[in-house]
Amino acid sequence: MQYCSTEPAYIPPFDLYLFGRGEHWDIYRLLGAHPAGGSEAEASEQGYPKGWSFAVWAPNARAVSVVGDFNCWQPGVSPLYPVADSGIWAGVIAGLNKGAFYKLAVEQACGGVVFKTDPYALYAERRPGNAAILWHLDEYVWGDGEWMARRREQGLPFNRPVSIYEVHAGSWRVNGGGYGNFLTYRELADKLIPYVRDLGFTHIEFMPLAEHPLDQSWGYQTSHYFAPTSRYGTPEDLRYFVDQCHQAGIGVILDWVPGHFPKDEWCLGRFDGTALFEHEDWRRGEHPDWGTYIFNYGRHEVRNFLFANALYWLKEFHFDGLRIDAVASMLYLDYSRQEGEWLPNEQGGKENLEAIGFLRELNRVVHEHYPGAIMVAEESTAWPGVSRPLYTGGLGFTFKWNMGWMHDSLEYISKEPIHRAHHHNNLTFSMLYAFSENFVLPISHDEVVHGKKALLAKMPGDYWQQFANQRAFFAYQWAHPGKKLLFMGAEFGQWNEWSSERQLEWEVTGYPPHQGLMALVRDLNALLRAEPAMHEADHDWPGFEWVDFADYENSVISFLRKDSRGEPILWVFNFTPVVRGGYRIGCPMAGWWREILNTDAACYGGSNVGNGGGAMALDVRREPWPATLELVLPPLAAVAFKPA
Repeated sequence: MQYCSTEPAYIPPFDLYLFGRGEHWDIYRLLGAHPAGGSEAEASEQGYPKGWSFAVWAPNARAVSVVGDFNCWQPGVSPLYPVADSGIWAGVIAGLNKGAFYKLAVEQACGGVVFKTDPYALYAERRPGNAAILWHLDEYVWGDGEWMARRREQGLPFNRPVSIYEVHAGSWRVNGGGYGNFLTYRELADKLIPYVRDLGFTHIEFMPLAEHPLDQSWGYQTSHYFAPTSRYGTPEDLRYFVDQCHQAGIGVILDWVPGHFPKDEWCLGRFDGTALFEHEDWRRGEHPDWGTYIFNYGRHEVRNFLFANALYWLKEFHFDGLRIDAVASMLYLDYSRQEGEWLPNEQGGKENLEAIGFLRELNRVVHEHYPGAIMVAEESTAWPGVSRPLYTGGLGFTFKWNMGWMHDSLEYISKEPIHRAHHHNNLTFSMLYAFSENFVLPISHDEVVHGKKALLAKMPGDYWQQFANQRAFFAYQWAHPGKKLLFMGAEFGQWNEWSSERQLEWEVTGYPPHQGLMALVRDLNALLRAEPAMHEADHDWPGFEWVDFADYENSVISFLRKDSRGEPILWVFNFTPVVRGGYRIGCPMAGWWREILNTDAACYGGSNVGNGGGAMALDVRREPWPATLELVLPPLAAVAFKPA
């Protein structure tokens, strides 16, 4: 047995007051485990013994102690002490060093001792272990000051290009030897950042990186909310990755899961023997789909835990935003429940008023502290005002995933071209609500798993037509108003469904059709960045105008994207394998229109049908337009034109 004795720890009353109100934004620096007196260096300078302070909120526990190798994991040897009537237990243990494993032995209200992992642990043991690891936050020196200053000055990117590459860190690539030999955060920095930068994406979005016990959960069963998963390295390694992204001009978004947490005995559930973080009533406190607990959003200390955790990732790791998972499950009390399995709110409705209040306050706090950070909602219902400001009654998110566009467009593009005339509204319906929210157009991991097929495999027709369909679909996604999101592997045409248990099918990138897809994504991102018409007015009608949405017989649509000055880019889509020569459409002005993109170009793997670099619009009225263009529409392709 090494060092075991503990002494009471002092916590300032004002900190306790803020925590009780649910407004202590840096509570993770008070609760959890930290070097006594601040950093280890500060403790040495100030004459403190080299030790660590511990604090945990467990108001209904009979006793709490710290256990680890230093006391042979014996409960009661290194006790913590109650701090007034705050519900917090705290103490200082001398002689411990960074990297030591520990847990909290909680003598629960109902009797019996359970070993719990520290809810505020900053680092945790790699699975299948689940102990916390003594760590601190004050060693890394950042080099992204210019990026962070510019982000604050520019504010939210409503009128700037946003193209997001969604990544599962464990399966993008693996080291030799197969699954489980994950790339570290630093290896990802060396390989993923140049790849994303070459393709022109503006952001990387990671599926959850907070510690989780099961690889197959993809991170959505979060167990340690403040600990970056040790699968890929240390917290400093993750900071290095984000730092290098910023220095390369790439933003980083993190998936965050405040909607539920797992029931594992060592986790948050029934932490002190009572429903501490979750609701007591199973109709409010348990999620039927995922077999998990639901946070009690009405309890100040629980809200504080989540508020501080959101700010933690933005402050300590410099993430540029959070994507909130499964918001719909938070908003509705009857979400995925049958009659009798849910409790109405105090007004008799099905809206979760506590969760709504939590989300609104979360967005207020984040935007107040980090003005340029984005908050994205994965919300699949017609809840109004998800991405509208709080002062209008909205939830205050920056963006909302457009799940309707995603479902309709994938249903359309998966149809054989001969049948598409009967499903034309799947293409056009999204424009009826395209500006009701600030939308992101997502083709995410959820669309390429569980029997849904990879994106390329969804495409109908023969080998050539499958690639042509996917190229046309990419152009439609990039041309449609809204920010863009694409899950890894789709950019080069992976054939098989994504699996978290193997790396992407990089071998196919050696073949020309797959290289053509990547070249198109690269050029679409370049067009998105270079042309203000493609991004300046993503969320308002002045940025879009139909030219012709009614040619369902030919499965052709055409529209204008416009910048803040009204300068247009004309997009025309032919979703059949028929070459349409002499196709006439109206346009806003006579003169030469230069063809700036053609997804049927030979460099993308197409048949090279086109308009010889552009077309002359004649001063011949075609209602309601003052001029007429006569075009050649290539098969299963999109063409874009800009007036010279």
